[in-house]
Amino acid sequence: MGSPEGEGERDETQVAVRITKPFGMGRTVVTQGQWRAAMGTEPWRPAWAPRSCGGLKKNQCGDNFPAVFVGWNDAVHFCQTLTDLEREAGRLTTAQSYRLPTEAEWEYACRAGTKTAYSFGDNPSLLDDHGWTSRNSGRLLHEVAGKKPNPWGLYDMHGNVFEWCTDLYSSKLSGGNDPQGPSAGAVRVRRGGSWNYESPYCRSAFRFSNARGIRLDYYGFRVVRVESHLI
Repeated sequence: MGSPEGEGERDETQVAVRITKPFGMGRTVVTQGQWRAAMGTEPWRPAWAPRSCGGLKKNQCGDNFPAVFVGWNDAVHFCQTLTDLEREAGRLTTAQSYRLPTEAEWEYACRAGTKTAYSFGDNPSLLDDHGWTSRNSGRLLHEVAGKKPNPWGLYDMHGNVFEWCTDLYSSKLSGGNDPQGPSAGAVRVRRGGSWNYESPYCRSAFRFSNARGIRLDYYGFRVVRVESHLI
């Protein structure tokens, strides 16, 4: 996990990681339609403007757009609510649950077996085919799955919205078996690049952090399904 010496515009180290526990990851980030179905709310549509998209332009609202203006606590709450709903419906056992991915799980899934700067290689000029960045987005949020997936069929891993992970942030990556980040800290990890950031910030290894309560129009999240809680 992390980037090797020589990777362009890197500021990460590299550590050895082994994923030993199986998990399933969402093909896309959680969409506005999925959030609304589970939570009954619209974080991207503030209460003071019920007939508009509020913080989002109208052409950025719809069931297939990412659920944004979602903080880390909000994302965790969604995962627990979805777990409860799916168990009640008989689609999950009591041993199964949804949660945010760890940082190691996220990078493992993003890389999809590759060792290059991006899951499609090292050439950032090809990024337009795989993600929404400041270069091709028009500085707007876009619907999910509008670009090519990575080799494992996951969409928008290299741009559209940054994605929350479970881990607390440390400048030093955690290595070893199934790392879960430091045990203490003030901010949480986010991964994945976004529609208003340039290509270096969309690399597989790029990592950033923010306070868990931050809600912005380029922050979303993806869920994983596991057999038991790691966190």
